[in-house]
Amino acid sequence: MESTVQTSPASEISHSGLEWVNTLMRMDTTSRNSNLGLIETVRDYCYANGLVTTLTYDPSGKKANLFATVPSAAGETNGGVVLSGHTDVVPVDGQQWNSDPFSPLVKDGKLFGRGSCDMKGFIGIALGLVPQMRQASLTNPLHFALSYDEEIGCAGAPVMLADLKKRGVRLDGCIVGEPSSMRVVVAHKGINAYRCCVKGHAAHSSLTPRGVNAIEYAARLICHIQDLAERFKVKGPFDNAFDVPFTTAQTGTIRGGIAVNTVPANCEFEFEFRNLPGINVSGIYDEIREFAERQLVPRMRLTREEADITFETISTAPALDVAEQAAINGLVRALRRDTDTRKVAYATEAGLFQSAGIPSIVCGPGNIEQAHKANEFVELHQLAACESFLRKLIVSLSGNSL
Repeated sequence: MESTVQTSPASEISHSGLEWVNTLMRMDTTSRNSNLGLIETVRDYCYANGLVTTLTYDPSGKKANLFATVPSAAGETNGGVVLSGHTDVVPVDGQQWNSDPFSPLVKDGKLFGRGSCDMKGFIGIALGLVPQMRQASLTNPLHFALSYDEEIGCAGAPVMLADLKKRGVRLDGCIVGEPSSMRVVVAHKGINAYRCCVKGHAAHSSLTPRGVNAIEYAARLICHIQDLAERFKVKGPFDNAFDVPFTTAQTGTIRGGIAVNTVPANCEFEFEFRNLPGINVSGIYDEIREFAERQLVPRMRLTREEADITFETISTAPALDVAEQAAINGLVRALRRDTDTRKVAYATEAGLFQSAGIPSIVCGPGNIEQAHKANEFVELHQLAACESFLRKLIVSLSGNSL
């Protein structure tokens, strides 16, 4: 019988699950670093347990996704459910931690450390159940999809999904284990991030009419984005099932200028908008670009012909909106006994899987409010609930098809 580690009077977590969580958390997979150490460790473990594994790499070869399959009892590798999680974590730079962020610490019924909540807790618990998955007489296969660079724009998952399509791999449903307090999330917003570069012309501040002030024109565009956000807030469209029931937009960073007595030649800022499902993303982006091209650039070029405003896409991740009749929705709701319609403002890779034709849902341990913060933690009873849920999933895939 599998040994267990007591986590609280009300919950238990398997030793293998907790060990895997700890192992993953000890690996510093901050997005700026390689994740190959983690991926190769998991790959070797999967291989040793008879799983079929495939790695797909980023252009540098320093990061990789892993897709691994537990075949059905009949040896089938197509269909079934995929458990999805990202392996990268956000930086700890500038944060005041009470313990080493990469040395897991259990205290007061909580597991502290970077990635505990977002989202190595889910991945580790799932990996700890691989032996049980192998021993079960699965009528449908189970898969793992572990990605790189989710935290900097969901860059890894599209590479993996393109490979699955190329290889003809078919999946019936996807469970993304982002922190949702083990509640079923059926929809989330999309996120779209862009960089805008304003090229003006430098001049001494005593001769301002001879210059084109890049910061001032950037400010005009930023105010236009703010006005756009206000329009969505006031006029909608709205979906009151979301915690923030309308599309939002904001400017997050800005850089420009060299001295107070110099008309700035350059200004760069980054902005984002988070759209409700069904909103025309390209329409919002086009409206912002058209304001720059029609209202601002002609005025700038009255002074200097070379003045310009350019845009660059940083990252996009589509919204998620799971159909109530989707099989994965019914399965996860039944296993969690959760019938509430829950929609959230944060984005996940679930939207990418859905866009690839794989019905997807979000359900994972931990509270999103603890993610990305100093002293990040996941409550141990959440990990126990996750493990219980995944055990039930294994049983359901051993007798009930999607």
